[in-house]
Amino acid sequence: MRKLLAVTALASALLAGCGSTPMSSDQAGASVEDRNATSTVQTPPVQTVTPGADGGSLSPLAELQNPDSPLSRRSVYFDFDSFVLRQEFQPLVELHARFLLANASVRMLIQGNADERGSREYNLALGQKRADALRRGLTLLGVPEDQIESVSLGEEKPRCIDSSEDCWAENRRADMLYSGEF
Repeated sequence: MRKLLAVTALASALLAGCGSTPMSSDQAGASVEDRNATSTVQTPPVQTVTPGADGGSLSPLAELQNPDSPLSRRSVYFDFDSFVLRQEFQPLVELHARFLLANASVRMLIQGNADERGSREYNLALGQKRADALRRGLTLLGVPEDQIESVSLGEEKPRCIDSSEDCWAENRRADMLYSGEF
């Protein structure tokens, strides 16, 4: 009987603690957007970049698609269970940093990836750390932080689906995508 009385008192105390008080006029919540009203906000026109549109010269983005250009290489690979940028990729990171600095209107999305080993949560976290490591490398070279976004895809976008070390090595990477590719 005492136990039942104690449980009832505890439940009553919890319910009383969860009660809310009405908001005063100075604590009013956020306003609600009227989606039926016509919008007066004007968005700037989207500029489409096409090679040769300015009278014959190629756009800077065309260099990214040229397979003979080192800028067409857009993946940085990592060791197993690591998010440290390998020294061999430093020249590639510097090249992309120079490109971003020379083209301030171009944005980059870095997608961090992991191989299939490990839990989904672990691989998402590792992919984010890899993307952030590449982003940090670019910002240390002077690229503004607001020009780069980093996300994790975890193990969801493999390049290779075999269960071998060579295949897993292809999936441990961070990919650099530019404006118009994401």
